Amino acid sequence: MRKLAFIYPGQGAQKAGMGADFYENSHMARELFDKAEEALDFELKKVCFEEDERLNLTEYTQPAMVAACLAMTRVLVEQGIRPDITAGLSLGEYAALAAAGALEEKDAILLVRKRGILMENAVPAGTGAMSAVLGMTGEDVEKAIREIADVTIANYNCPGQIVITGKAAAVKDAAEKLKTAGAKRIVPLNVSGPFHSPFLRTAGEELKKEIEKIHIHSLTIPYVANVTAKKVEQENEICDLLSKGVYSPVKWQQSVECMIEDGVDTFIEIGPGRTLSGFMKKINSQVTMHYISSWEDVKKVADAISEKT
Repeated sequence: MRKLAFIYPGQGAQKAGMGADFYENSHMARELFDKAEEALDFELKKVCFEEDERLNLTEYTQPAMVAACLAMTRVLVEQGIRPDITAGLSLGEYAALAAAGALEEKDAILLVRKRGILMENAVPAGTGAMSAVLGMTGEDVEKAIREIADVTIANYNCPGQIVITGKAAAVKDAAEKLKTAGAKRIVPLNVSGPFHSPFLRTAGEELKKEIEKIHIHSLTIPYVANVTAKKVEQENEICDLLSKGVYSPVKWQQSVECMIEDGVDTFIEIGPGRTLSGFMKKINSQVTMHYISSWEDVKKVADAISEKT
């Protein structure tokens, strides 16, 4: 019997126009965007649907991404497609929690607005950096940077793609050492800070105070947490995991492996782009992978899922 996971991308996957076709074609998606915009302090639909420079600013990117992902999720669920488990890469974890029943959609969107502001303000602009390391294992990257202060691993994305984070000068030093150690390429990322590093611990602790103000519901299905790469079924674990998620490495590859070990054989990436689908090819090319980023994708995926049911 098929076991299905909904998975959600993180910051960096955003693109102008995301969710606009869902808004035009689905009253459920329209309702989500309209209600989210009422609750937020900026023009969400303008940021999502039009060319708007705010889309690439962390404090706007995060609520825009989660709103778009959840609007797409509503449409899938309306088609009768429901997940057995969810997960999301970094920011995507909030969409995953809403899809798993633990967070109200509005709470998830408002939380990541606060999360984005806290992350943006945690470290002065220009003092932090992140780079993708291509062609090395996580273990080899860990070994190579062990003696360099102020740089750590931010993401274990997939075999051959690890992201490092920390102070800008330290990330630059680490890049040189990693090239010597065998990295095929080092790609600096266009980000405003050293995300998922210990430098954001204060932001994570402040976020925890915000999370404690909202009601976290019992999970209707499990989700897999970035921090532990383990299945979570108890809502009392969620606040601490989300807080730590701001300043801890994202164990995405390990999270996917956890779901596959749990019997998941079909994944649907929900959100703009196909970042997670690309990672999946390197993590496990044997599973079935679908993606939803446009209105046209919905029918294709619904048909493919129904054929296997």
